[in-house]
Amino acid sequence: MRRLDGVAYADAMSDTISFARGAPSLDIVDVEGLKEASQRAFERDPGGLTAYGTSVGYVPLREWIAQRHGVEVGNVLVTNGSMQADAFLFDTLVKDGDAVVVERPTYDRTLLGLRERGADIHMVELQPDGIDVAALRRLLEDDGVRPALTHVIPNFQNPAGHTLSGDKREALLQLAGGHDLVIFEDDPYVALRFRGDTLPTMLSMDHTGERVVYASSFSKTVCPGIRVGYLVGPTEVIKQIQRQATNTYISPNMVAQGIVYEFCVSGAIDRSIATVKDALERRVDLLAQSLAEHLPEARFVAPDGGYFMWVELPEGTDVDAMFHAAGNRDVVFVRGTDFLLEGGGNTLRLAYSGVTEQRIDEGVRRLADAYRAVAG
Repeated sequence: MRRLDGVAYADAMSDTISFARGAPSLDIVDVEGLKEASQRAFERDPGGLTAYGTSVGYVPLREWIAQRHGVEVGNVLVTNGSMQADAFLFDTLVKDGDAVVVERPTYDRTLLGLRERGADIHMVELQPDGIDVAALRRLLEDDGVRPALTHVIPNFQNPAGHTLSGDKREALLQLAGGHDLVIFEDDPYVALRFRGDTLPTMLSMDHTGERVVYASSFSKTVCPGIRVGYLVGPTEVIKQIQRQATNTYISPNMVAQGIVYEFCVSGAIDRSIATVKDALERRVDLLAQSLAEHLPEARFVAPDGGYFMWVELPEGTDVDAMFHAAGNRDVVFVRGTDFLLEGGGNTLRLAYSGVTEQRIDEGVRRLADAYRAVAG
């Protein structure tokens, strides 16, 4: 077993079953579509792909994203993955000692990025219908916290898999208007809904155009290796980040962005999303069934989209010990403590996106065996 970014993962030919990586398995990536998009991109715009380009990204893709979100082109900046977009935004809006609100739990790399910048992080409990807005209101009004940024993953949240309800989206925007908040709507999983109706983004609901900065990524809808993400936000914020992008890398990866553009305009992205959603729905159903059968002690809410399921085991369960016991049984996951500032020792995140249907039940059997070994 090797390690990547601190997370254990297995070579494809090994016996290890990994619920750790939030990425699609190769069988649901449209490799042929990407080959064709690459061919077209180099045939149609060899100069644009091979030059440095602009710091705001590949111009045709930037225009496509703007049209998709119903905003002006000046409100969009395309980056090397959405984590680069996050980093640029944090550098622009968050200074050492600034308060920042995040969900509890939240994406571990968000916590890492904010800690590195010296942010005063306030975690607000995440409920099955999204962040606890009443608790956030108390934090603002009773405790007097003035966040530089409020970070929310609204759809199929990483790590919990929960989705922010329509009512809470409205309530958050009202709080933003009343308390001069900037909402960072971090939304890489929005297209991966396989049950229920798609909810409007807070970006589209914000009629002021000033309260929301939106980020998304093609890593989840095209493939992780493409490393193309983007920001949509107020013009002045985008201009500030553009200057930072220029100083960081002159321009992002024009080849990758040109391929993504061709993949999008050809309609291949819609076919790719449909394939991924169908696979994810089957996998989450199998995961839920297997947990109910082999690990009935587990508490979870099966998500309606995305890659992840949050699992709580009985209080007192030592998930750290279970992690090592699972590794000895060739199955890996991510401990819940990675997504929290404190607590969560009985929780874990399961990513079902990269586990084929044939291996999910066996993976859960191994997890259950590891749990039994730890629980005695």
